[in-house]
Amino acid sequence: MAPKILIVTGDAAESLEVLYPYQRLREEGYEVDIAAPEVKTLRFVVHDFEPGFDTYTEKPGYTWPADIAFSEVDPGQYAALVIPGGRAPEYLRGDPELRKIVKFFFDADKPVAQICHGPLLTAAVDGLRGRRVTSYPALEPDMQSAGATFQDAEVVVDGTLVSARAWPDHSAWMREFLTVLRAKSPAL
Repeated sequence: MAPKILIVTGDAAESLEVLYPYQRLREEGYEVDIAAPEVKTLRFVVHDFEPGFDTYTEKPGYTWPADIAFSEVDPGQYAALVIPGGRAPEYLRGDPELRKIVKFFFDADKPVAQICHGPLLTAAVDGLRGRRVTSYPALEPDMQSAGATFQDAEVVVDGTLVSARAWPDHSAWMREFLTVLRAKSPAL
């Protein structure tokens, strides 16, 4: 049986930041579950960068079914965790079930991939203190407040934590995450 990877997300997650790792990890031979506050069809968004805007724009994105609710997750059944960005992490960080899941992965030193606004979740469980990370650049003050050293780079690897700024960095993000993941839990 292939090792399982957990993606935690919700409505308003960035479409590419959920679906790229989902498909890439499945392609690599891992079983992947998407967890959300409840089992339902999730509504993702598309964040894009357009001339004349000071920040990204947001448009409706894909819909995708959640496989499992946070309350049903047994984190011990998963080899690694993926935390996509978008707006979802902002409200999900208040979910006590999700905080338990995220904390489990850090306490167990299992691989964690986070991107864009995803580090808001890891900051909520004090998982960034003393670590080097990247995130969407506007979160630099949040990363510093969480005790992390922020680096504006396409990918930053700190032990089993792999972070990236946003979807344009996907290739480097998944390449480095798969390097960490293969060392800890190779696909069969």
